[in-house]
Amino acid sequence: MRSRLFAAIVAMLISISGAVASQPVIVPTPNKYVAKSGEFTLSSTSRVSTTDSALKPAASYLADYLGVSLGEGGDISLRIDSKLGNEEYLIDISSDRVVILGGDYGGVFSGITTFMQLLPASVYSDLQLPQTIACSEISDSPRFEYRGFMLDVCRTWISKEAIMEFIDLLAYHKINKLRLHLTDDEAWRIEIKSHPELAQVGGFRGCDSPVWPRYGKWNEKWGGYYTQSDMREIIEYAKVRNIEVIPEIDLPGHSLAMASIHPEILCNYTPNLQSSFGYDTRSAFCASKESNYALIRDILTEICQLFDTKYIHIGGDEVETSQWSSCPDCKALMARKGYTSPQQLQAYFMTRVTSMLTEQGKYAGVWNEAIDGGQLSKNTVVYGWESVKECREAAAKGYKTVVMPGQYFYFDMKQSKNEPGHDWAAIFDWKKVYGVTPQALGFTDEEQRNIWGYEASFFSEAYASRNPETADYLHYQTFPRIVALAEIAWNSSDSRNESEFYAKMVEHYARLDAMGVAYRLMPPTVAYSEGKLSAKCNDGSNIYVIDELSGKEYRYTAPITTNKPAAYGFISRRGKAKSPEAGHQSHFKTLTPQFTITSSMPEHATMTFAKAQSYGRIARTSRSCKEGDWVQFTFATPVECRRMQVATGNFQLPRFIFEDGYAEISYDGVEFFYAGKIGNGMFVIHRPLHPIKAIRLVCTSQGNGAKFVSIQPPTIWPKF
Repeated sequence: MRSRLFAAIVAMLISISGAVASQPVIVPTPNKYVAKSGEFTLSSTSRVSTTDSALKPAASYLADYLGVSLGEGGDISLRIDSKLGNEEYLIDISSDRVVILGGDYGGVFSGITTFMQLLPASVYSDLQLPQTIACSEISDSPRFEYRGFMLDVCRTWISKEAIMEFIDLLAYHKINKLRLHLTDDEAWRIEIKSHPELAQVGGFRGCDSPVWPRYGKWNEKWGGYYTQSDMREIIEYAKVRNIEVIPEIDLPGHSLAMASIHPEILCNYTPNLQSSFGYDTRSAFCASKESNYALIRDILTEICQLFDTKYIHIGGDEVETSQWSSCPDCKALMARKGYTSPQQLQAYFMTRVTSMLTEQGKYAGVWNEAIDGGQLSKNTVVYGWESVKECREAAAKGYKTVVMPGQYFYFDMKQSKNEPGHDWAAIFDWKKVYGVTPQALGFTDEEQRNIWGYEASFFSEAYASRNPETADYLHYQTFPRIVALAEIAWNSSDSRNESEFYAKMVEHYARLDAMGVAYRLMPPTVAYSEGKLSAKCNDGSNIYVIDELSGKEYRYTAPITTNKPAAYGFISRRGKAKSPEAGHQSHFKTLTPQFTITSSMPEHATMTFAKAQSYGRIARTSRSCKEGDWVQFTFATPVECRRMQVATGNFQLPRFIFEDGYAEISYDGVEFFYAGKIGNGMFVIHRPLHPIKAIRLVCTSQGNGAKFVSIQPPTIWPKF
């Protein structure tokens, strides 16, 4: 009796474990998955059907990916069920049919993206039929209404076609808002028919454009813009994929591109342009000029007509209010209004602009600084970027809040110390994103009621100098962080299991491969013991050796016997994906020899050359550069090294640099010889023949669009 009971229990456990094991990996994780017996066969005779005309675009979308036809009475049925909530869906898969029900179009489309994850990864590229799918029932709904991504198309031009490709990637992961950052200091990207010069001139920079080149592409006229026809195409493409496109027209700051075309928008005073050699770097609309409000009304009228979203983001961040403090007209306006702070004047500006949107039946979205003046309506949506504190404060004040603090959601940040990207907010990878919950961020229950959702951002300053003709850098910075964003914005659970989610994500890599994503892999784990250097990874990727002794890269197959572990780096590759370089700690060791900076340009009063001479900080000059200017790094004693980098500009990206020039090297500090051209403000010498006493960067361009040049300390790698 006992043996039969034990056998029955074992059989039941095996059955349960088999059901659990058969559950497919779906990202984001659905609320409920119930396995059923049997299989559905998707074949060339399958049909996708719907009787609801509103679902025709979704039906066509699914049929295209499955490689089947549309038809009445098909075995794959799409329907709207009014009993379900917004974006809620149910999937019922039986041996003879598939039914996808949604509370609305978004629900049906979300069901489609889940259904596609029940098929092989080739569904995103070239699915071969027939395919079998285990029968199941899936019920699911989103945690947040707003699951967004902001794409900066100003600092780096991103074509219409590239945006559409990125929309596909967002849609696969149930991201439902795409905010396009269309205007900034570097460009104006959207056609305004009443003021065509904004895009026709402001969409390009460099050469004969009045907009100065920044971040890359120094010696060419580069850029582009979206015609209103282009943008309608993007909007419709996104709508089919359940993505709402929200435009951002950044006001009143971040308007240097506009001011380069229409300098009359600036305040009525004459700035000192000596340090920038006549280039006016002011970037804020004058808040007192009625002509500015008339111009903005023209712009927003067309924007409101073009975009069908209820929300128009109007900026409000990082306004250089010192320009208003120097303007007699702005000071007079403040006196008439009884204002005592520039924040009140900004609130006045933003309130007037918001009222223009209200007249058009739209609502304003603003960056968190814009509510500091205390005048904006509670119908305004606040995008909290500076920190969690600002997000909580906005929610506590009753504003609908999009939570996107930089330290968790700015995907232009570095993912580790030695990778590209910014680091002002934080250095983080997908793990930090995955760990986010409202409770973990400190939101009270009352504040949580005003969280509209999460949004991640990609500001594209660093993209312009990293082959923007491909999507590789954009993909590397955003995936798999977007996978983690999708999970936390959709799934309602607050429990977190990092190792389990990583295992799911590794399985999801096959889908990213099929989608053509050049995502970031986790770096290999490297160990050095008893003269053997080894590397391993747990994601199915291949490891390659970067051998600095031979100058070659080759496939890693076995531990390397060496007494020079510093000479080897390791990188994982899988399809288009790659990892950051890993290695023994000695591989990344750098030297910090004593040195001094001298220059033809005077040093800044506070950011002196001594800042860089102590390493870890940058220095500045007190004016911009001109042809013939130079910066010299002189070492106390000649430095023996395998590689040395000297650079102008910021650590993370080429800004405030020598845009053109060359390097000279001296082994004795007296005689210098030409070593090569600089690129993106820097020069790297590999395997110098002799110890270096001094290295000099010489400028061959006039100006850099700023009032100063930044100077970095040298980076020096020791000889093996």
